[in-house]
Amino acid sequence: MNKDKGHLISRVLDGSIAQELEIQPGDVLLKINGQDVIDIFDYQFMIQEEELTLIIRKPNGEEWELDIEKDEEDDLGIEFANGLMDDYKSCHNKCIFCFIDQMPKGMRETLYFKDDDSRLSFLQGNYVTLTNMSDSDVDRIIKYHLSPINVSFQTTNPELRCKMLNNRFAGEALEKVKRLCVPGNGIELNGQIVLCKGVNDKEELHRSLTDLYNLRPNLQSVSIVPVGLSKYRDGLYPLEPFTKEDAREVIKEISYWQDKAFAEGGTHFVHASDEWYLLAELPIPEADLYDGYGQYENGVGMLRLLMDEFHEGMEILKRDHGAQVADYKAEMSLATGRLAYPTIKSLVDEAMEYCPGLTVYTYPIRNDFFGERITVSGLLTGGDIIKQLKGQKLGNKLLLPQNVLRAGENYLLDDVTVPQIEEELGVQIDIIKQAGYHLVSELFGIDVFPKKNSYDEFE
Repeated sequence: MNKDKGHLISRVLDGSIAQELEIQPGDVLLKINGQDVIDIFDYQFMIQEEELTLIIRKPNGEEWELDIEKDEEDDLGIEFANGLMDDYKSCHNKCIFCFIDQMPKGMRETLYFKDDDSRLSFLQGNYVTLTNMSDSDVDRIIKYHLSPINVSFQTTNPELRCKMLNNRFAGEALEKVKRLCVPGNGIELNGQIVLCKGVNDKEELHRSLTDLYNLRPNLQSVSIVPVGLSKYRDGLYPLEPFTKEDAREVIKEISYWQDKAFAEGGTHFVHASDEWYLLAELPIPEADLYDGYGQYENGVGMLRLLMDEFHEGMEILKRDHGAQVADYKAEMSLATGRLAYPTIKSLVDEAMEYCPGLTVYTYPIRNDFFGERITVSGLLTGGDIIKQLKGQKLGNKLLLPQNVLRAGENYLLDDVTVPQIEEELGVQIDIIKQAGYHLVSELFGIDVFPKKNSYDEFE
């Protein structure tokens, strides 16, 4: 709801202060201590006071003034219809690499929304360009200590950044990073560079990493990811895919900074997404290069984590359940994107070699919807899966990675649902919800999770 009209309350927790005061879903929060509440961060900051006065408007229009005395750490127990308590800020840039601009028409409207909201960077890990951030936004980040903030740098060359983002203020926006990195502010950042061949690579990449290196320790890490190129690029900036030789050059540049950063600070700082190693036909690095997988959501270290968890899961299986699986028999299938297919196929083959009664048909799904240059499983569609698996051997169930689904939903990018795929293919579908451990568990029907957390999803 618009902040000028207040914030609609959607839920009141049982036993909470709000319930005791007879605040109910459908009520509207107007003010706290006489002040307007801009968003969730204002709200959380304001309710830390031990003495509060809330103005609540009831559905009949009656306004209640409620005085509250509480401990500083006590929450009021209120949830709002809009979790952010404000409108989401959309991106007004026209980046030459933007994937949303490369999507076909006719998809659901939410897929075309470009967010560029620093608050979502803190809440959900989204990356922001800073061009949508005012000086007052920077003040609030520092005031409320919203950290970490994830920044899409692309380049530190101001003129080139203006060109890449098609925004004449994009270069100036980099000055906001300097404010966030002032000693004493304590704001941590993570960075991302979407690399475009012939634009911000080579000398420009070296320049950018030189500048970003000097922003440590506030800037904790930077990931380098290759631009994704769909087949829907008519009228857009001409971009070309990277070659094997290009990928090796990028990895060489990144390795230089990793060695330097580790020698001087104990972390590797700059990270290449998995695509670079696969394109370069080089081995995926060992786990210690990924500094705890802080850039995992950017596709950095996903395959290494998958492999390591799979092998640890297999060791748990052999140690604790060897006798149980000695006579195990199962027939199933697994589908994934072309990028991860060779790695996953090799792991599945290991499982079948250990257990002769296990048969798994593993299929790489070609992305006909977006084009063959798109190889990650997170952009696969139900239509492509159905079309390419129709008539194939699928066994008693089909395994799909979780990231083919929209977050928290049961449908894929093209709105095809899991039950629809099951009906079309005539097979039960199980979703791999976590990386290597869940893969082993699904293959053998036995829980092999160790007593520690794992990362969600694999590609």
